[in-house]
Amino acid sequence: MTETSIPAAQPVNAPLPGQTVSQQVPPLPREFRAVWVSTVANIDWPSRRDLSSERQKQEILQILDQAAQMRMNAIVLQVRPAADAIYPSALEPWSEFLTGEQGRAPNPAYDPLQFWIEQAHERGMELHAWFNPFRARTASPKATQARNHISRAAAQVVRNYGDQQWMDPGEPLARQHTLNVIADVLRRYDVDGVHIDDYFYPYPVKNAQGTEIEFPDDAAWNRYLQSGGTLSRADWRRDNVNQLVRAIADLVHQEKSWVKFGISPFGIGRPDRLPAGITGFSQYDKLYADVETWLANGWLDYLAPQLYWPIQQTPQAFKVLLDYWQRQNVQQRHIWPGLFTSKIDQSEKSWPSDEILNQVDVTRSMQAGGHIHFSMISLAQNRKQIRQRLEQEKYLTPALVPATPWLENTNIAPPQLSLLTAARVRVQLPDPANTRWIAVWKKTDQQWLFSYQPASQTEVDLNNGAAVRQIVIMAISRSGQQSLPASMQF
Repeated sequence: MTETSIPAAQPVNAPLPGQTVSQQVPPLPREFRAVWVSTVANIDWPSRRDLSSERQKQEILQILDQAAQMRMNAIVLQVRPAADAIYPSALEPWSEFLTGEQGRAPNPAYDPLQFWIEQAHERGMELHAWFNPFRARTASPKATQARNHISRAAAQVVRNYGDQQWMDPGEPLARQHTLNVIADVLRRYDVDGVHIDDYFYPYPVKNAQGTEIEFPDDAAWNRYLQSGGTLSRADWRRDNVNQLVRAIADLVHQEKSWVKFGISPFGIGRPDRLPAGITGFSQYDKLYADVETWLANGWLDYLAPQLYWPIQQTPQAFKVLLDYWQRQNVQQRHIWPGLFTSKIDQSEKSWPSDEILNQVDVTRSMQAGGHIHFSMISLAQNRKQIRQRLEQEKYLTPALVPATPWLENTNIAPPQLSLLTAARVRVQLPDPANTRWIAVWKKTDQQWLFSYQPASQTEVDLNNGAAVRQIVIMAISRSGQQSLPASMQF
């Protein structure tokens, strides 16, 4: 056997349905295959508010095992549903969705977020921490708010709106509090991404007469005017959201340069830019989300627009909207659309499984580089065989998350290989602190076989059911960049 370095493969996607026989090492397969795990209202996890710590852990492991079996590679976990936390925090109370009482810790004590991260990484998946930026209380809370909840600790920045409570985006203290919460998680946890959703200003609520109720931000608006502000009220609201988005991007990349910042806005953009035939709710005018500006300025690393409509639904056509967001993407960030997989259910309006499978095909044909399923419950329940079909028809081989080279433009050193036994190779990593995964190609007489494993697992098994003639291994950095390969032939 010999150990050599060979020229690096081009970082493009390998054919995902299967690998072909080649004398050259194939490029690494790359695709963002993620799923949102909602904690709000116990949608996905935990399934109830009265579970023991041990049962909560069992549900975490079950979700991660199902995702790993499907060859998913990322979990987007809701860690802050409503100015609360699913982890121990000095800034916000424990979420009622964990224990049934806001502010009450799991008993016996454990750190759910740390457990999620460790177990996800062990199974080859990234963990993105998903924060709701401004919601302070959901529509139907079952618990009273804890003393340290922002609605009590800083009530002056919280507004009642419909049957919810909302931190006013026009209040600097509200924005700073959200930034402090995100910074705390970044500093204490080994997350791979920071993610915010579509709740900026709240979705409009109507009164009994059917008229939209104005969001009650007069206090902040009047202070802005008195300070000499000249923006219209709508532009001022958009600027408040823009300030938060830009500040999160700066914070994330200053704290940990390899962590990705992603946003999943409503899927329809500015009304004055929409493609012909596209109609629908204006997040630009109602949620004050100027997504096009975020893309134009590169204030995010990935955009996951919620494209929650069928391919054939002309006013909100999936392909047309995906193309729209790709054309806005002048800074070449990742565009990984959200898929409404939970629309598969037992109702008369249920989608067929084929709709989601076809949407996966569309993302590939349009070179989107990945997608996110909403949400885990539809996959966990295997509604209309969707989990099984994705595994058997679409996710046939493992895939790494696409690289994000603008985060860290540095080379990662190649590994060094040595033979432990006739069936095991030791991998020595020159830069273990910056290595997240070890990518492995094994060549048999028939084909190349791809796998990857956490960088903490520094041995590779050659037992594969067929004789391995060559092994090629690359180190993968935290931002997804690959080293030059190291190779052994047998």
